[in-house]
Amino acid sequence: MLKQVTIFFCCCICTGFVAAQTKPLVLKADSYKHYVDYFNNMEVESIREAIPNDSAWQWMKNNIPLFECPQQNFKEMFYYRWWTLRKHIKKTEQGYVFTEFLVQRSYADKYNLIASALGHHIYEARWLHNQQYLNDNIRIWYRGNEGKPMKKLRFYSSWNIDALYNRYKVNLDGDFVTDLLPDLVADYKAWETEKKLSNGLYWQYDVRDAMEETISGGRKEKNARPSINAYMYGNAMALNRIAALKVMSVTADTIDFLAKANSLKQLTQTKLWNSNHQFFEVLKEKGDTLSNVKEEIGFIPWYFNMPDSNYNIAWKQLMDPKVFNAPLGITTADRSHPQFRSHGVGTCEWDGAVWPFATSQTLTAMANLLNNYQQDFVHDSDYFKQLQTYVESQYWRGRPFIGEYLDEKTGYWLMGEVERSRYYNHSTFNDLVITGLVGLRPREDNVIEVRPLLPANKWKWFCLDNVLYHNKIITIIWDEDGTKYKKGKGLTVWVNGKKVAGSTKLEKITGKL
Repeated sequence: MLKQVTIFFCCCICTGFVAAQTKPLVLKADSYKHYVDYFNNMEVESIREAIPNDSAWQWMKNNIPLFECPQQNFKEMFYYRWWTLRKHIKKTEQGYVFTEFLVQRSYADKYNLIASALGHHIYEARWLHNQQYLNDNIRIWYRGNEGKPMKKLRFYSSWNIDALYNRYKVNLDGDFVTDLLPDLVADYKAWETEKKLSNGLYWQYDVRDAMEETISGGRKEKNARPSINAYMYGNAMALNRIAALKVMSVTADTIDFLAKANSLKQLTQTKLWNSNHQFFEVLKEKGDTLSNVKEEIGFIPWYFNMPDSNYNIAWKQLMDPKVFNAPLGITTADRSHPQFRSHGVGTCEWDGAVWPFATSQTLTAMANLLNNYQQDFVHDSDYFKQLQTYVESQYWRGRPFIGEYLDEKTGYWLMGEVERSRYYNHSTFNDLVITGLVGLRPREDNVIEVRPLLPANKWKWFCLDNVLYHNKIITIIWDEDGTKYKKGKGLTVWVNGKKVAGSTKLEKITGKL
């Protein structure tokens, strides 16, 4: 009997799917089918990939966490974003991939792959129950070109290695990430060869940072940017930790990634910090001077818990309506700068308009700040406000919509009429709900940590259910008076139907898996 169980388990791991050990504790999947019926009826499906609309509900029922709360638009957007993510799963002769655009792009790699949002794809799709989709996608990116990486893997800056390690924190599939270790080390070294400056920082054209028209740079300027340097720090830290998972294969090449990360941290803090603006900024190629413009990429270092605490003052700028806090989102540049929104419309401007790509980065960074730093510049209520604005922005003509970028005052989608912009897979949302709002903080150990960023007195209840985490089903409930779900008052965490932690307040709680 033991032999049979072991064989079954191995087969599940190989296919990327681990059978759920229990059903959702509280929520019933069929209660949310009406959302998918509505989404399907919003369109005439012009592009059908691996999971077309008529199969969407069954796929979602088998694959996604369930979520409900008293605020309708949050709930609707949660299911809409899974519905749109599914549209981008494409079947190839090598396996599944995730696309960025549904329509074919001339600058894409084989299978219409574009690398700019691969980190977002990994962070979001790590919560799917069947991990074959993501396993295939990653292997194809790193080995799909006759055993070598896809030709355009490094066409855009990326935090892929960091994302892979954070995905490991969810599924604990150490074999998968350690098998990729030689590929990941080779990728990092290629970045060093191609983009490392003599001063130790990394440069990038803003267009290859996935940020085409900026105030700080240009499509042909080789500037040291906070984004790519933070990415390379995060990737180096991840390589150090992945190497530690496979002790027998640790070499000098992998051991020194911690030193590389620490060096990048110090260089970023000394060379990219504008003490007058109290913000991380672009270092210009010509003149070796800072750009003197605050851009949203200055928040990215916290995505990787990179800066020391004395740099947290940068976050004072986030909620200032004169700087980043616009009516319909977080602007990509300082609203008070004379070149704000000066580049026109229609050529992918990052000179101030709101981009979901950047919003999801900033909100991930903000959740890290609120969880991992002591500071008083932003609060849980600020996170909720920005996440709520993000939800509200993802509508167009009264219906759910996700596109490329939008006007910061009106919410008008600037490329909304263009076919390529529909269902743009260039950001996260559900990962922000799971790890930020509800507060499931992925960890490598046997402790489950939950710290919701929902401010007190906002919602009387919510439930996140059917979350596959460490091969167990997690349920997180907030029920202020205990009458909604009848599982007790306050905040409770359940593992395979067993309560492991609780509090009467919205606060950090931990339990044993």
